[in-house]
Amino acid sequence: MKILAFGASSSRQSINKALAGYTANLVEGAEVTLLDLNDFEMPLFSEDFEKESGVPAQAQAFVDAIAQTDVIVASFAEHNGSYSAAYKNIFDWASRIEKAVYQDKPIAVLSTSPGPGGASSVLAQTVNSMPFFKGNIVGSLSVPNFYNVMKDGEVVDAAIKQALSDIVAKF
Repeated sequence: MKILAFGASSSRQSINKALAGYTANLVEGAEVTLLDLNDFEMPLFSEDFEKESGVPAQAQAFVDAIAQTDVIVASFAEHNGSYSAAYKNIFDWASRIEKAVYQDKPIAVLSTSPGPGGASSVLAQTVNSMPFFKGNIVGSLSVPNFYNVMKDGEVVDAAIKQALSDIVAKF
């Protein structure tokens, strides 16, 4: 099974990328590709830019990465109650290539933050909107207090670890 994992964040030390990678690797024998959204940096989406220069190659690379996988694990950073600008820009460009951005792939949708909210606002947005773009959500989880939950690359909270295992068991 091929799993594409990413944290919807532009932080190079993204806690959401760490959570997505950890969760994807719970699937024994899976071939995991962990994307860094910084590798998909492109101009801010605008119809004017698209008319003048076309869709950036990085957007096609993102769509292709989804096409070449079996399942997706995505963990969303929350910036002021919404998506990070980095994710939103990649998503906007990708949707110009393929409205069904997530191509009916099974997806585990996660979010985390250092605080008690666990980025639950962006998780709710994602769960509500992703099906319109052919995201087949098999499970979702908000993980609060990241630095108490994950230590040295391992989830140490038994309930969270079990919840993540239960989600990936649906793949």
